[in-house]
Amino acid sequence: MKLSNIYLTNRFFRLLGAIVLLLSIGFVWKPLFYMGQTLLGTFAVMTLVDFLMLFGINLKITGERVAPKVLSLSDQNNIKLLIGSNAPMALDAEVIDELPEQLQLRDFKFTFPLDSGSIKTIEYALRPVKRGIYQFGALRVFVCSALALVQRRISFPLDEEVAAYPSIIQMKQYELMAFAKISTSEGIKRTRRLGHSYEFEQIKNYVQGDDFRGINWKATSRKGDLMVNQYEDERSQQVYCVIDKSRAMRMPFEEMSLLDYAINSSLAISNIALLKYDRVGLLTFSDKIGTYLKAERKRNQLKLILEGLYRQKERALEANYELLYQASRNMIRNRSMILLFTNFESMYALERALPVLRRLNRFHLLVVVFFENTELIDYTDKNAQTVEDIYSKTIARKLQNEKQLMVQELKHYGIHSILTTPKDLSINTINKYLAFKSRGLI
Repeated sequence: MKLSNIYLTNRFFRLLGAIVLLLSIGFVWKPLFYMGQTLLGTFAVMTLVDFLMLFGINLKITGERVAPKVLSLSDQNNIKLLIGSNAPMALDAEVIDELPEQLQLRDFKFTFPLDSGSIKTIEYALRPVKRGIYQFGALRVFVCSALALVQRRISFPLDEEVAAYPSIIQMKQYELMAFAKISTSEGIKRTRRLGHSYEFEQIKNYVQGDDFRGINWKATSRKGDLMVNQYEDERSQQVYCVIDKSRAMRMPFEEMSLLDYAINSSLAISNIALLKYDRVGLLTFSDKIGTYLKAERKRNQLKLILEGLYRQKERALEANYELLYQASRNMIRNRSMILLFTNFESMYALERALPVLRRLNRFHLLVVVFFENTELIDYTDKNAQTVEDIYSKTIARKLQNEKQLMVQELKHYGIHSILTTPKDLSINTINKYLAFKSRGLI
């Protein structure tokens, strides 16, 4: 038995304080002094009995933490704690799980009754907002009897490291939404095929959303139901996720940087493109070229992309678009769909990069993905109270309008773009890919 495992409860100090107060008053009125002495003796006996109940018997408490092998960035990851007891009496338990320091949770604890011979399951969720290693510490269980004067601490050294990877949960969710047979209301749009420049696949029953121009009238007359020709998408097209990891992508929204939003989206779109039988690659850049993965459709390609995205770090310098152009000419030889995840906060920033973007667009199908500033949107929606507020809102509105002008400027030069909030990035990017796929533009 270690002294460090013995804790005195708040009830212990409250009762002791009341007895001391009674003894103090007893110096003025003797009967209260004798009553305080009696209560002090009773209190000492109760404390001893409580101590023996917790430390004098073979009290066995079990504790286990069940955590996922990897944490999913920006998602609620479920953790389970299993606390068991073989004590001959019911106990009150308080559990403290030592969480990773990145989460900054200092008062994370659970209090519950623990019956004899039972196992209590506690479930909670953690939302990591940064990639990297998360170090879990020990599991501390504090138990006390019905007297609740003394607590016994039992520690379980469950130290473990769990890595927070780009969101695998979101990747699976968007996969189900994109391949659902029924049009969803969650944001993924079912796009109609325009034209039939693909290989014939089969004749199937007409469902709402199919192109009526594909109705096979001969099959319809034989079957008695509307039948349509189904065509197979072109396969083995190249799709590259190109991620800017310069200081423009360090801006935080809802505790996550724009780079992490782009990383989550890149993983989701890469998974869908691979399931559509396209080849997917990755390229990151800032003031220098970072990770490069050639577009392939190998069995382990998604794993390679996941590992590559996990290792990315923001850099404090500006993006070098000239270097990106040179790298794309050397590394991406065939025409590809390039999803460029970046951010422009002013028209001046776009104009500096525009000559390079125009050159890239000559050789590839370029889609520039950049972000709306949701904090500016929220600010402009508030009522102005002072002249200073009116001035600030006018500047904020001007910056908002500049984003729309950027879209028009890119469109003027035949460059596709996606202007989106960080929250809707994955949905809008997947929709754009599916639309291009259905139109045969890739």
